[in-house]
Amino acid sequence: MDHSLAEDGYSPGSIYQELEMDSPYVDTHDDISKSADVVQLHSHTFYEILFCRGGSLEYLLGTERYHIQHGDVVFVPPGISHCPLFLEKLVDPYTRDVIWISPLFAKQMGDLFPGTEILTAQPFLLRTAGTQWEGVLGQLFRAGVRESYARAPGWEAAVYGNTMRLLVQLTRVRANDKTLTPPTVKQELLDRILFYVESEMAQKITLAETARRFLVSESTINQLFRKRMNVSFYHYVTQRRLIAAKSLLLSAVPAEQICTMVGFGDYSTFYRAFKQEYGISPAEYRRLQEGTSRDN
Repeated sequence: MDHSLAEDGYSPGSIYQELEMDSPYVDTHDDISKSADVVQLHSHTFYEILFCRGGSLEYLLGTERYHIQHGDVVFVPPGISHCPLFLEKLVDPYTRDVIWISPLFAKQMGDLFPGTEILTAQPFLLRTAGTQWEGVLGQLFRAGVRESYARAPGWEAAVYGNTMRLLVQLTRVRANDKTLTPPTVKQELLDRILFYVESEMAQKITLAETARRFLVSESTINQLFRKRMNVSFYHYVTQRRLIAAKSLLLSAVPAEQICTMVGFGDYSTFYRAFKQEYGISPAEYRRLQEGTSRDN
């Protein structure tokens, strides 16, 4: 998709994260976040793979928190909520190489190599620093970024082929070296509440009931989420529900049914929350995604 939501007359908000792939197959670039940046919880309709080149920070991947560092690979499938945490505590900038892979690319891989799971539906994190894989994977990530920026003749094919090599290498690494999966950080109250929200998303979730369940005060939970997630507890619950709704909007399920499936009391509440968070309505989002699929 080679245009912005602003060009279509929309106020993008954080919806840009869903719609900014330029290539129908693979985009690759490098990126940097500094201590002043704020990245909200979000998801994509495409696969995202990150190679951390600098910085040390916590990262929320689904409901699991990890401490990521130089040499880590983060794999995020479509629809999985994620975000870096505590950017204000960064000592060094968080720098990474980024690959975005479209569902069309994934389908082609499945058609060409049936029975081979090149792209998994499960998120994962690999720790390669100090291993034989660090240089191999780091070079492949960097090669794609250089091709993308240089744009020499045939660069799109080079990026496509380089991405296939990288995915095969990641598949082999995961199959042959289980020691590269780092442990999650020690569970805290935040993690238990995140899991609770995930498992009870379709039900009514209130701050009062959550506080009673975890034997803490309502203010403790709200302060925890504002400090650690940069949003209130209710805003986090809404963000998580909207992320689930976005994935369902890619299917044929009616929006009126989706809103109850993810825990909204009625469609008007869902509509207002969606438009406030993303700047467009659920119907507009669905049409944009359908248009993107046709263009690709």
